[in-house]
Amino acid sequence: MAVLAPERAERDPQDPQHPGLRARRVPFPRRRTDPVPPATDRRTGWLVAAVLGVVALAVRLVGIGYPRDLLFDEAYYPPEARELLTWGFEYNRGYTFIVHPPLGKWFIALGEQLFGYDSFGWRFPSAVAGAVSVVLLFRLARRLTGSTLVGLFAGVLLLADGFAFTLSRIGLLDVFLQVLVLAAVSCLVVDRDVVRARVRAAGAVRDAGFRLGPRGWRIAAGVLFGAACAVKWSGVWFLACFAIASLFWDRAAWREAGVRRPTRTAARRGLPGAVWALAVVPVLTYVASFTGWFLGETSQGKAWAQQNPETAFPWIPDAVRSLWHQHAEWLSFHNGLSSPHPWESGPWSWLVNGRPILLWNPQGLVDDQGEQVVRYILMVGTPTLWLLFAPASLWLAWRIAARRDPAAVPVAVGIAAGWLTWFVNLDRTMFIFYIAPALPFFVLAVALVLQDVVGRPGMSWERRRVGLGAACLYVGVVVATFVFFWPVLTGSPLSHGEWLQRMWFSSWF
Repeated sequence: MAVLAPERAERDPQDPQHPGLRARRVPFPRRRTDPVPPATDRRTGWLVAAVLGVVALAVRLVGIGYPRDLLFDEAYYPPEARELLTWGFEYNRGYTFIVHPPLGKWFIALGEQLFGYDSFGWRFPSAVAGAVSVVLLFRLARRLTGSTLVGLFAGVLLLADGFAFTLSRIGLLDVFLQVLVLAAVSCLVVDRDVVRARVRAAGAVRDAGFRLGPRGWRIAAGVLFGAACAVKWSGVWFLACFAIASLFWDRAAWREAGVRRPTRTAARRGLPGAVWALAVVPVLTYVASFTGWFLGETSQGKAWAQQNPETAFPWIPDAVRSLWHQHAEWLSFHNGLSSPHPWESGPWSWLVNGRPILLWNPQGLVDDQGEQVVRYILMVGTPTLWLLFAPASLWLAWRIAARRDPAAVPVAVGIAAGWLTWFVNLDRTMFIFYIAPALPFFVLAVALVLQDVVGRPGMSWERRRVGLGAACLYVGVVVATFVFFWPVLTGSPLSHGEWLQRMWFSSWF
């Protein structure tokens, strides 16, 4: 034995008879931290996605042109979208200050180009984006859990959420931020699964791993994250958080493959491509959204560098320096925005609909009998859904801590990027619609709770039947609540008493 040990130690590590290499040739057993196997009912999955998309779009388009008035911040974005169609950039008016990138307004401009400059035209793109979000959430939940049923729960819950519904029926920017973030995260999750599948299929893996080559899903995520930032800057939090998560997913794939130094391997094999896909590509996409600004002669702030030739870095083209200066002004504006507003709210209140936004409430309306008529459009989440966000988030944390659940991690990252980051500057004036890109991840957290209510496949049939009944009952209650709140989401006429029945909290007045 003493003679044989040195011979085993000196054997070439790449020798097919090397014991360590033979061990790594054994098929990988499934671990609790692995992503779940994908759902196999592909045809059913796409059929459910199509039905959800059609229903979501139809529901959002019903009466979307009413009222014809500009609602809330529609006073800014539809007019600026019209200017984009006319000049290719927002008109440099002396009495206003453009504070957001142009891509979201280009989406609104597309609707105005197709249907004209009216309430239907500038709201139609929002309805499409909202319907696509429902489909994407279904697909993402299905991929994370391997269950079409859980995906259906998530899709129906988002479809029947009052906040998502009203956001999809108004010409604001946040619904486009929501759908782009959701699409980008979905691409990164697909990339995660593709990489792990490739590593597993390789069987034996050398200590340094192997070259993965171009990763199309990750590049697509970079384009979508860049587009999200070109709608609103808050998209950068999702880009940063999920870029880090993607690197950790790479490390986990190499570690499970038996690589001795998974961190070094992930950095070597994944970091260069990640810098390109999740740093350079998003920046290029973001800058490309300003093409109209670069081509315009009187774009807002474009002449700043010519008017200030003594500023730093004179070797940089004037247009680039002017755009950089404009972004510095935007940053100063957003950080210093602290003017009081009657419908402002803090992030701690968003999870319980603490202060929804009144979009429309004309006064002095009466019916034929002279009775008061109330027309109210309130951007409020379906209460029976939103009141579960906080406990579902705690359950999510438990799934991560106790189970090391891979399905829960992307959901938690999305919540952190889209909600917790707003606690950085609590002095800033904020509104509930800032939670829009994080909303699908809160809905996913609720869907994961329903997954546990239904139970695992290995449980008894009676237990799963009771769990399925309870989960379906809850989803039905959410849908019924959404139907009950429909009049105050759409401005339908109500008597004063009927209106009061839907004002559950004093902060909603």
